[in-house]
Formats: sequence, structure tokens, C-alpha cells
Amino acid sequence: MSDNNKKKQEDTKKIIKESSEENPTEKEQLNVEDKLKNTEDKLLRSLAEIENQRRRFEKEIKDAFEFGSFNFAKENLAILDNLQRAKEAIKNDKVLKDSKDLDKFLEYLIIIEKDLISIFERNNIKKIDTKGKKFDPNIHQAMTEIEDNNSETGSILQEIQAGYMLGERLLRPALVGVAKKNNPKNKENNEKKDWN
Repeated sequence: MSDNNKKKQEDTKKIIKESSEENPTEKEQLNVEDKLKNTEDKLLRSLAEIENQRRRFEKEIKDAFEFGSFNFAKENLAILDNLQRAKEAIKNDKVLKDSKDLDKFLEYLIIIEKDLISIFERNNIKKIDTKGKKFDPNIHQAMTEIEDNNSETGSILQEIQAGYMLGERLLRPALVGVAKKNNPKNKENNEKKDWN
């Protein structure tokens, strides 16, 4: 073997030895880079989770502020209902109709009723409009069907009890009477039952 070949072999051995020594360092660098990427990924996920949690808390606070008074408002509707019933009962009472003070008393009841409705409106509690509307099961509750050939089936003919919304949320459905067409077959069946 010539000196040149010997030198080439030694150089090759030296390069292989150096490269084998560098490999662990490259592996360590790869591991460090992988660890850095994993850590960065975990950090981004944690930040995203914190942001989602912040949004959930903000929504809960907003809902609590808007609907925290839901039960209180719902219970106060009974006061308005009773006030309106009392007003109607007094108007229809034969004994009280002859009283001179009835008009003054009714005037005071009307003032109280208006004040209560005003308080509701300031607190975003609004009465559901039913007059001439089509029945909507999301905000109305049908209590009776009324035969009427002049009205469209499903239209509201009578409001039995007012319904209310608290913002966009249903506080209490409106209890209503809904129109249905007069069916001649039903009338014949009812007449047959009466004969039996």
C-alpha cells in the first residue's frame, strides 16, 4: 500500500469517527428542537384554553346580569295579573257599580297598573302581542279552539292571559284561544251524539 492510500484510509477513519461523534450532538439538537416545538404547542393550547375560558366567564356574567332577575320578574307578573283581575271584578260588581267612589278607586288601580307596566318596560320585560297574530308555539300556549269560519285557522282570537318576554327570553307564554274552521262532519257527529 502506498502512503497515499494509507493516508486516505486514515482520513476516512478520522471522518467516520468525527461524524459518529457529531451524530449524538445532532440527535440532541433534534430532541431539543422537538421539545421546543412540543413546548410551544402546549403553550399555544394553554393560551387558547385560557381565552375560551375568559369568553365563557364573560358570557356567564352577561347572562347573570340579563337574566338574574328572571324568577323575580316571573313572580311579579302575578301581582299585575291580580291587579287586573281585581279591576275587572270591581267593574262588574253590581253593588259597587252604584257607589260614587268606584270611579276614583278604579282610577287609583289604573295608576298602579300603569306604574307596574312602566317598571316592567324599563327592565326589558315586554308583553307579547297576540292581537291578530298567528299562533306561535314558542311564545303562545293554546288553551282552547274556537270555531270561526271568518278567521284563518291558527290565528289568535282570544287572549286568556297575557304573556311576557324578558329581553329575548320567554318569561311566560301567552294563553290564547285559537281559530279553527267549522267542520260540518264534526257538527253532524255532535248532533248524532246528542240523539243517542
